[in-house]
Amino acid sequence: MNFKQLHFSNRHGHRLAARLDLPVDSRPGAYAIFAHCFTCTKNLTAAANISRSLTREGIAVLRFDFTGLGQSAGDFADTNFTTNVSDLVDAAQYLTENYGSPQILVGHSLGGAAVIQAAAEIQSARAVAVIGAPARTDHVMKHLIP
Repeated sequence: MNFKQLHFSNRHGHRLAARLDLPVDSRPGAYAIFAHCFTCTKNLTAAANISRSLTREGIAVLRFDFTGLGQSAGDFADTNFTTNVSDLVDAAQYLTENYGSPQILVGHSLGGAAVIQAAAEIQSARAVAVIGAPARTDHVMKHLIP
């Protein structure tokens, strides 16, 4: 797969690191955004494998590090579920303005919960896929709040 290293600014002015994975032999037939799990990064092996599979099917995938994680700016301590959702919406806006509107949202674990929430704000989204997303908020709270 071909790729481009990218950066975009979120609504809070933080520079977020991103990678756009592209199909090798064709122009993208669709665009997707991948949201990683809690404290993970865009370089998670599962994210790379999913992205590779999608690019083989002609789908370009934008992977990015949420605020304060990986190569993205900002303080992780100042982030929460709401900021992750807004980062996703900002990623969709960047993708729309520079490449093409995202039709597919994919998320892993807490990133899966975030794409479900963000889908309501991303008008171009036609499909949402989640992997191991929490089904109930009380389960998440039990693990995040001592």
